[in-house]
Amino acid sequence: MSYAIIQTGGKQYKVRSGEILKIEKLSNSKPDTKVEFKEILAYGNDKVIEVGAPTVQGAKVEANLIKNSKNRTVLIFKKRRRQNSRRKNGHRQQYSMIRINKIFSKDGKILSEAEKVNKFSKKEETKKEANK
Repeated sequence: MSYAIIQTGGKQYKVRSGEILKIEKLSNSKPDTKVEFKEILAYGNDKVIEVGAPTVQGAKVEANLIKNSKNRTVLIFKKRRRQNSRRKNGHRQQYSMIRINKIFSKDGKILSEAEKVNKFSKKEETKKEANK
């Protein structure tokens, strides 16, 4: 099973094709669009690995943007004892949820590709088969 290590939003992620993950919000992006990551630090499989210095030129990862949203609220509470001083604050970090489709090597060959996803659930499929 092939994997790649990508860098986005100041963080590094180990990704495989077909995987869904949360990353820092991608600016100027709308849901159901294709996203390409060109900052590939390394890629490979169980036997062979290609490491860049600092990135592998020509390698890329294609993904679909599923949605942009916000995480749960993180509460920040500061209190100074015996001063009657307290402050409560909250923060919701924005994120983008993506699904990895393809991983390309530096010479443009496809290392791994995700399987096609049906938009119908299993319940809808069983209803269709029952109606036939």
